[in-house]
Amino acid sequence: MSVIEATRAYERWLRTELDVVARDLALKHTLMAEDLFSFMRATFYRWVPVWHEVCADLVSAPRLLAVGDLHVENFGTWRDAEARLVWGINDVDEAAPMPYTLDLVRLAASALLAKRGEHLAIAPKEACKAILDGYRRQLEGGGRPFVLEEDHGTLREAALSAERDPQHFWQKMAMLPDLRAPAKVRKLLAARLPDPRMKFRTAHRISGTGSLGRPRYLALAEWEGAQLAREAKAMLPSAFGWALGRRDEALHCHTIIARAVRCHDPFFTFGDRYLLRRLGPHCSRIELAMLPKSRNEKRLLEAMGRETANLHLGSNSSVGAVRADLKARPKGWLLAAARAMVRATAADWKTWKTRG
Repeated sequence: MSVIEATRAYERWLRTELDVVARDLALKHTLMAEDLFSFMRATFYRWVPVWHEVCADLVSAPRLLAVGDLHVENFGTWRDAEARLVWGINDVDEAAPMPYTLDLVRLAASALLAKRGEHLAIAPKEACKAILDGYRRQLEGGGRPFVLEEDHGTLREAALSAERDPQHFWQKMAMLPDLRAPAKVRKLLAARLPDPRMKFRTAHRISGTGSLGRPRYLALAEWEGAQLAREAKAMLPSAFGWALGRRDEALHCHTIIARAVRCHDPFFTFGDRYLLRRLGPHCSRIELAMLPKSRNEKRLLEAMGRETANLHLGSNSSVGAVRADLKARPKGWLLAAARAMVRATAADWKTWKTRG
């Protein structure tokens, strides 16, 4: 099956699961043609079977509850119950039981693509080493959340960059067009506001790449002199099972977050197949363009590897087997796998760009 056939098949399945937003799906197709990094982010359903073929020696690695659609822009910040700024993996839409190696290869491949697109400067070998060193160290140490109040200066600088200035953020929110939300979604959003009786408008927000096409509603309101926002995003089973021809009706996104080693976001909840969360200047994803020009990319990628381990550590029964498997892997395995997946993804991208 070609990438074009796979995309058509996946989107047919998507339409059986939810009410697809046609405009956003058309935008996704455009973004997929614009650059290789966006194409990779948009096509997890294609990555899965290609990875099984290209990285066949990694498929038998120990399985655990993994992120799936992991990449270098799948990290952001939120406020925990003590209002502390916390950094970590931001999106777990595609979480499912899978080999731990898939997350590491996808993260490493995304770093190589980011370098190709001149978003990162670190050499591929050093990028893979940093990710693997961070992952291994966190796995051995039992995990630790990334609280930015006193430690992690590199991450804190990225989290507080000018691109995430509150005034700039709320100006963008105010410009979003109105979108009428279904009654059940309005009820879900209202329940997450400071007062469920307060007035709010629902707006259409375009965000991410892989999830474009899914219904997504934003509640915007003013409360005690300032703006606030809540988002509801439609969820569906991971494309991991779909891509392998397996019927999986379970949603694993709540479980992977609940079990992870992290300071939890009290506004990150689930209801009626919707993900509900608070959005704010410092409660959102961090794009590579937001990173300071002067940054320690080795330390950043080490942190991404460590945070990946924080989520994998939630699968307690698999951790011992993962540690043993890591020790048995030959030197350079991650770099070789990431390069192979970059080549395979680039070939798919070329096919996609030349579609009729």
